[in-house]
This record gives sequence, C-alpha cells and structure tokens, in this order.
Amino acid sequence: MASLEQIQKLREQTAASMSDVKKALDEASGDENKALEILKERGKVIAEKKSARDASDGLIFSYVHPNGKIGVLLKLNCETDFVAKTEEFNTLGKDLCMHIAALSTENTEELLKQPFVKDQEKIISDLITEVIAKVGENIAVGGFIRYEI
Repeated sequence: MASLEQIQKLREQTAASMSDVKKALDEASGDENKALEILKERGKVIAEKKSARDASDGLIFSYVHPNGKIGVLLKLNCETDFVAKTEEFNTLGKDLCMHIAALSTENTEELLKQPFVKDQEKIISDLITEVIAKVGENIAVGGFIRYEI
C-alpha cells in the first residue's frame, strides 16, 4: 500500500491526481521509479489525445542573452488564456527560449527532437508533454525566431 509521503512526492513531481498516483504506486508495488514511469506513460497518452485539439491561444515569449548578442522570440500556443497564465506554461515558454538561444536551433521539428539543455535526459517534446499532462490542454510551438550578432 502506498504511503502518504510517496503519494505527495510523486504528485509534486508529476502534478497527477492523488488517485492516479495511488493507482500507479499500487501497480508498481510501491516502487516509486516504476510508478513515475507509469505516470509518464499515462501523461503521453493524455497528450496524444489532446494533440488534435486546436491550440489557438497562447503567449509570445522573449529572451535576450546577457551579452546582448543572441535573442529569441517564441510563439507558444495553448487552448485557452487560462492555461497561458499558469506558472507551468510560463516556465515552459521561458525555458524553451533559453534552450533555443543556447543551441542555435533552426526549426520547430529540430527543436522537438533535441535533448533539453537543462536536463539532457529529456527531449523537448517530452518536456512539452509533461506540461500538457499537468495543465490538461494541448500546447504547441507556433514558431520562433533566433537572432544572433
């Protein structure tokens, strides 16, 4: 049986509901790593279902490197302005801008396949999928421009 501490720990990591975390821990016989993998897989399934939904809202994010020689403008789409105002969505937008600036990314397709600069064990598409699972809406990179002098 899953302990309350285990449930809270995994909820903080995944933002999954208590019942989903408990089910995953039960399925994994209390193994937190296995439960985390189960929750990630379920998050991918949720994201795939939501990917067909129209992401016509969102925000424009920007980043200028401290040396003033690299800048990025990013259009990040979601379904509603409610999600666009969430901390998770805004953190994702800022992280993607810094990633694009750091790795000289040229197009969205290339971006989605790259290992995330802050966590090389994740690729960008997985990072986006995690946020989709947390906020419950489709999120898509609408485009970006990277400038460098």
